[in-house]
Order: sequence, then structure tokens, then C-alpha cells
Amino acid sequence: MALTQEQIQQYHRDGFLLLPALIDAEALNRLNQRFLDIVDGAEPCSGAMKIMRDVMVVKGVVEPETPLHGVNKLFCLEDDSVLNTFAAQPELVSCVQSLIGTEIFSLTSNVFNKPPKVDGKHPLHQDVRYFSMRPVSSIVATWTAILPTTRDNGCLAVIPESHKAGVLTHGTPDWDYLNHGFFAIEDVDIERRVHVEMQPGDTLLFHPLLIHGSGRNRTDTFRRAISVHYAAADCESPKGDWQNKPQVRRII
Repeated sequence: MALTQEQIQQYHRDGFLLLPALIDAEALNRLNQRFLDIVDGAEPCSGAMKIMRDVMVVKGVVEPETPLHGVNKLFCLEDDSVLNTFAAQPELVSCVQSLIGTEIFSLTSNVFNKPPKVDGKHPLHQDVRYFSMRPVSSIVATWTAILPTTRDNGCLAVIPESHKAGVLTHGTPDWDYLNHGFFAIEDVDIERRVHVEMQPGDTLLFHPLLIHGSGRNRTDTFRRAISVHYAAADCESPKGDWQNKPQVRRII
């Protein structure tokens, strides 16, 4: 499903685009079950895959009801025979190609799991700080809801058109509980936030300069999503041949 010209224009104007019901329930159920099996120990982690526990669990502030209740995310999905299929979903790939060109690579992949009864919030930030390749216009993030995501359970919040401001200064927020690798933009106007509530299969495409984050889960249920970043083949990096890094995979 290639994007329409109107959708492409909306993405470039706002810095993000929401696509309802892009991924079907069968694919989502398969991905979700694989995630659960890995977290529960029924299936092993593959390659560089790692299970990241929430900082409140690591510090002993919260005792998780189950192993799943302690997991913040599962990352490096590239070597898993089931989870790695998400990055090559035809519907998703077609949309990404509409924005950054035909020849694309996946850069990073994660299942984000936001359990109830932990803080779990993610400060407002730009993803570009995690990538060295340029131009930034040839990188795109995809974020697909596996379970319903609402403002109450910590859906994504974005600041429309913030991708036009360039790379902004990030720091470490003065929070009691901050998960590893989380940074925050300084002096951001939170009144401009738009909360993006999503149903399973809904997919958000967004620019690597878009300011975004998520709040804490205030419910008794999980918020879960799967995410992949892509880059066009013609991107260049001052750090050398990015296409041969361990977690990078050629998609098309």
C-alpha cells in the first residue's frame, strides 16, 4: 500500500502520519505471542536480542507480578525468525518506500512493553541522536500498536512540525526513575503535544527529528508496540559503512 501524495505531504508538513489498521490481526497475534514466549522463557533470545527490565524493577522499587510485568522492552529483533518478519511486512515496506525511496535497510527494532504499576514514561526526545547516517530526511521511524494505546496507558505524544527545528539539545532529566538510554530535550513546550491514541495494527510513521515521548501507564493493562527504523541505501555516515553493522538488515 503506497502512500498517496496527500499522505506524503501530510508527513512532510507535520513530521508524522498515522495509518489506521495497517497491520492485520493475524500478523500482530503471531508477533505478540512470540514476544510473550521469549519473555516467559519458552523461546530463547536470538543473536544480540536482549530483554530490558524497567528501572523501577531493577532498583527493587517494584516487585513484578510476573516476568512480563518487569519488562520494558525487547530489542535487537533481527535474528529472531518470527519477530524479524515485521520489518519486511509488505504493507509497511511500501509505505516506507513512499517516503525514503525503493532501496531500504532496517536499522533498529524493538518491542516496547509498558507494564502497569511502573513509571515507564519516556521523556520528549528526537530519535536522530541514535543515528549517525545522513540525510535525516532519508530515515523514518515506524511504530505499530500491538495492544490498544491510550493516553491513560501511556500512548505516544508528538509535537507537530517540530522536525523543522533541526537537531535540538538533549540532556538527562532529573527523574527518580529513568530507563537506560533515555534522554530529554531541554526547554520544550509541552502544551504543543498531541497524544496519539491507537488501536492494534495502527501504525505511526514519523521523522527522526520529530519530538516525541510517552507518559506513564496509569491502567491495569499493558501497552505494547513494535517499532522499526529504516534508512535509505544512499545515506552516508561519518562512522563508515553503516550498512554492515550487526543489527542493520537490507529489506529491499
